[in-house]
Order: sequence, then C-alpha cells, then structure tokens
Amino acid sequence: MSNYDSLNPMQKEAVFHTEGPLLILAGAGSGKTRVLIHRIAYLIEEKGVNPFYIMAITFTNKAAGEMRGRIDEMIGFGSESIWVSTFHSACVRILRRYIERIGFDSNFTIYDTDDQKTVMKDICKRFNIDTTKFKEKTFLNAISGAKNELISPEEFAKSADWDYAKKKQAEVYFEYQKVLKKSNALDFDDLIVKTVELLREDEEVRIGYQERFRYLMVDEYQDTNTAQFQLIKLLAGGYRNLCVVGDDDQSIYKFRGANIYNILNFEEEFSDAAVIKLEQNYRSTGNILRAANSVIQNNRGRKSKALWTDSHEGEGVIFRKFETAQEEAAFLVKDIVKQVNGGGVSLQRQCDFIPYQCPVQTAGGSSCDCRCSL
Repeated sequence: MSNYDSLNPMQKEAVFHTEGPLLILAGAGSGKTRVLIHRIAYLIEEKGVNPFYIMAITFTNKAAGEMRGRIDEMIGFGSESIWVSTFHSACVRILRRYIERIGFDSNFTIYDTDDQKTVMKDICKRFNIDTTKFKEKTFLNAISGAKNELISPEEFAKSADWDYAKKKQAEVYFEYQKVLKKSNALDFDDLIVKTVELLREDEEVRIGYQERFRYLMVDEYQDTNTAQFQLIKLLAGGYRNLCVVGDDDQSIYKFRGANIYNILNFEEEFSDAAVIKLEQNYRSTGNILRAANSVIQNNRGRKSKALWTDSHEGEGVIFRKFETAQEEAAFLVKDIVKQVNGGGVSLQRQCDFIPYQCPVQTAGGSSCDCRCSL
C-alpha cells in the first residue's frame, strides 16, 4: 500500500493538487496536518521537487516541532532542507542575513514584552504622560495593532484627525520606534513588518526568496493578520504555488490582530485559486458533529461546509444554559475535576509534541509558546 492509499478522496485531492494557489478549508479533526505532511512527501517523491524549495509555516513552536518530526519520519534523507518554521522564526532568519539593507545591524536585539514595557514607561515619563489617564498597555496595544495592519507612525498620525487620544498614541508610536531604532532593536511585530519592508524594497532579496520557496504551505491560515498575509504574498509571488490551510469557523484570534478576510477573500486575491474542503471528521461522534454544525451554520461571513463522520453516533449531547461565561467555566472545571477524581478521565496529554528549540532568544532571554511566539 502506498503512502497515499490511507487518505480519503478529498485529502488525496488536496495532496495531489500541487500547482498554483490552493485554499484547503479543513474542519476540526479532518486531518489537515496529515494532508500537509503527505503533500510535502508527494512533492518530493512523485513530483521530483528538491526539498530545498519547500517551506511550511505554522504559528507555534510546538506545531512546527510536531510537523518537523513527522516530515523527517516520512521523508527521511533530505528533509532537513525543508524550511519548517513559525512566521517569526522565519523572519528572524531572513533579517539576520539581510536587515542591514534597511538600516539595521544584523546583530539586532529582539525585545520581549518586559522590554517593551520598560521602553514605554520611559517614554511616558519623558513626555509627562499621565499613566492613570493613558495606560502604557493601551499605547503598546495601539502600536501592535497598527503594525499588524502595516500602518507606519506617519500613516497612523494622518488618521488621527481631531482625536486627541489617537494623536497622543501617534506621538508615542513615533518615539517608540525611534528608541528601538537607536537601540538596534525590534519587537515581535517588527519581525514581520521589517521583513515585509525588506522584501518590498529590495528586489534582489525578494526574487532570491521567491526562487527559494517555490512551494509554500501555511497552516492555521484563518489566524493570519494583514502583515503576515503580505509576507506570504511576497514570498509566493514568484512561482505562486501557495497552499493555505485553515478554517474560518475556528478563527478566534481577532483580539491578536487576526484578519478573517485573509481566508474569506482568498479567491479574490488569487482569482485562479482552487478550493478543496476537508469535511470528514475523525475526532468526534455523529451527535457531537450534528450539534456543532447546527450552531456554526448560524455564523455570518463564513464559507459553507458541514463536518460528518462514518464513526458511531455516540452519546446524546447534554444541553446546559448559563447566565455568564464565568458560570460556564466554573461548571466545566468542576465537572473535569469530578471526572478526573473518579478515574474516568486523565489530564495527561493525548499526543506528545516533539521538542522544538526556539532558534533565538529575546533581549530578556525568554521565549514563549503563544500564537505569535518565536
């Protein structure tokens, strides 16, 4: 039996469609990571693509580590040439090599959250800003939001109009970037922003990486922000073999800058894009999926799909109503504790991620596993 015989028909279609833009709408538990791994294997084994030309991007170190391990296991020799990385780690590698072309030294420092707070406290003190009225965190959130949308300090200031609070944020944004530049430092958002700037401004670097990443795959695409989308678009601009995998129904990171329209408008950005839906679920019972589908179908601004399974129906779904989110959370915690103490449920992880060492250290020596981590 070949590596691909175990895939269902839609998974096979996604694996075998290798040329041009491709959107894979993958519902929960539909085997999307499995599809990505097999797709990479198919490119190498059946299409003869050199692993050197393949890049896979995901959001967390753990997800990248799991993917890296599974690729190595399936492909073996040559798999080390494939770039498997988070957005931020990929950008660090690019910037360490070429950032001098946009005015920074290659030994730049990466500021973590604590470093950012220290800089902001100093700015507020020097500008005589009343931090009881204008919170430091509010300034940092405004700056991060602007960077996620690729809005420069100049553009931010122009949009302030007569809004006093926004004018103050623009003033602080200018100074914040000035301090970072003087310190030869970047924050997490800058890693994406500066890479986009580099690729836009330097044709040689842009063409070089477009030639390198002839086949680009992006996981959890529904959680990308505007800056990350522009980065992907620039990298895939040469060969246009861009495969994105995501589920608009699982987009929960708007508060971190995720732009749901990246996935909803994919076919508008890439008019020749193919769309493949992975709707067969391997994780849940029939009753759970029917209940989930009946809730999800009420969402506005989504791409239609309905999860199904050939597994058993399972137990009936119990409906409970709560007045607040806190009440719901308290009930769930109490129920989990009850089941664990009763011996019916274990808190042990059901899957073991392969350790993945963060390739860089922040100025404070820290790293994290958040969705925007290095």
